Amino acid sequence: MGNRGMWMLLAMAFFFLCFFSTTGAIWLTVPTSAIKCVSEEIQNNIVVLVDYVVVANGDDPSHNSTISVKVTSPYGNNLHDMENTTIGNFAFTTRESGNYLACFSVAHSQAEGDVSVDLDWKIGIAAKDWDSVAKKEKIQGVQLELRKLEGTVEAIHDNLIYLKGREAEMRNVSETTNARVAWFSIMSLGICIAVSVLQLWHLKRYFHKKKII
Repeated sequence: MGNRGMWMLLAMAFFFLCFFSTTGAIWLTVPTSAIKCVSEEIQNNIVVLVDYVVVANGDDPSHNSTISVKVTSPYGNNLHDMENTTIGNFAFTTRESGNYLACFSVAHSQAEGDVSVDLDWKIGIAAKDWDSVAKKEKIQGVQLELRKLEGTVEAIHDNLIYLKGREAEMRNVSETTNARVAWFSIMSLGICIAVSVLQLWHLKRYFHKKKII
């Protein structure tokens, strides 16, 4: 493989890592009287790394408020629960597909003003420790970038399979709903026809009884 081919592979690796690695640095403003939550839809068996820190108040850093952090799975299982903290990090591997919820609240109710939190949420390929992989597999340079590219392609493939499964589920739900709506419409039409026939029969009987017809 020539130098040109190596550079092309490196460019492809950089492109995939930039656009398909899931990582997000989020700046949250947490009100003192409410809970601020963020959610992320993640498929099964995905590594997640989260770092958070309360951003120092420029006016008086010594009086920064502490926060409470709670992370739950789609089925309500607690994955992280911390109170009275200003900084923290945790990691977990998803055991179920769905929306994972991270909620933040100000621990001290007497705090004045909103509290800013810097949240770094890394998922999948972005959460992998590539330094450890390089040392373990004894690779570096182009080989390491190709290994990252391979991991990214695998992550994209798995995500496409997950999306395909979700699409099939949504299609099944839609077809079931349409079938139920169709049966409900037929039943409603049948009831309306039956009520109309009973009304006509009742009116005809009434007119005959009164000798109107």
